[in-house]
Amino acid sequence: MKKFIALGATVSVESGAGITASISDDEYRAAGAEVADNAVQGADIVLGVQGPEPELLAGANPGAWIVAGLDPFGQRARVDAYAAAGYEALAMEFMPRITRAQSMDILSSQSNLAGYKAVLVAANLYGRAFPMMMTAAGTVSAAKAFVMGVGVAGLQAIATARRLGAQVSATDVRSATKEQIQSLGAKPIFVENVAGIEGEGAGGYATEMSEEYQKAQAELVSSHIAKQDIVITTALIPGRPAPRLISDAQIATMKPGSVIFDLAVAQGGNVEGSAPDQVVEKHGVKIVGYSNTPAHLPADASALFSRNLYNFLSAFWDKEQGKPVLDEEIGNAIRLTQGGKVVNERLLG
Repeated sequence: MKKFIALGATVSVESGAGITASISDDEYRAAGAEVADNAVQGADIVLGVQGPEPELLAGANPGAWIVAGLDPFGQRARVDAYAAAGYEALAMEFMPRITRAQSMDILSSQSNLAGYKAVLVAANLYGRAFPMMMTAAGTVSAAKAFVMGVGVAGLQAIATARRLGAQVSATDVRSATKEQIQSLGAKPIFVENVAGIEGEGAGGYATEMSEEYQKAQAELVSSHIAKQDIVITTALIPGRPAPRLISDAQIATMKPGSVIFDLAVAQGGNVEGSAPDQVVEKHGVKIVGYSNTPAHLPADASALFSRNLYNFLSAFWDKEQGKPVLDEEIGNAIRLTQGGKVVNERLLG
């Protein structure tokens, strides 16, 4: 709050907005913010975690910026409604992966927390210890953990599982991640000898793979997954449903008592049979996934998200105009609507 106010902005916060992050209305007031039931009244910029419904924006100024994680592909009707209402919607998850935008990237900050939390939840559901333990009564073997998808969430999952003492392996469609896996002390599991494989698209995100690769990967995963105690799946493809990585038949080969955490459950799931915010048991294997995993670490998720928003606005703040003015590179990447129309190429293509 204080940093936004120092820029020259007047800040209004919705009453009760910080409750789940253990921040009271009085703390917001002490930081210099106004607390109101209708915080958007007269707003030029509306900041949120997720995109508000258009009817909740009544009272915001014409042309107001809506800055949040807007889920443009999953909530296209809402994006169209923003355009019709004349708002300028800015999707923070479309932030380009360039060096100067790293501090503004909500996907990275939130995925880092998600990967960490996924391992802790899996460890809690798993009926055994993670590290090897040698005691007078005998030896407890280390758990075997397998991470599928080595982006920000996957890398944090590897690091967390290693810190807890598990034997960790990981796989990804992008060959460049092999060295990253090894650097964290985990074993890379990769499809070899399949020509023309490079599953990295624009901005470092994974792309859909050929049928040949998918078949080879399924065979490799089937042989490896049967030996695992913990599996963390993190694979997402922007603008598309999450790829199916684990089938019911593969789950059936796993040891009873094993745990799978599906970080992509809200986008359709990497795991057959996974359901948002439920623990599903199939073939003696527990499958879990949250619709919003970072929200289970609310204080840190809120702190990191707010820093992303501040870093974004402050980087473009024009003191003379008393507001942010976007440059072309980042503006064109994140702007969804302007002048009553949807303008983002990723939504028009």
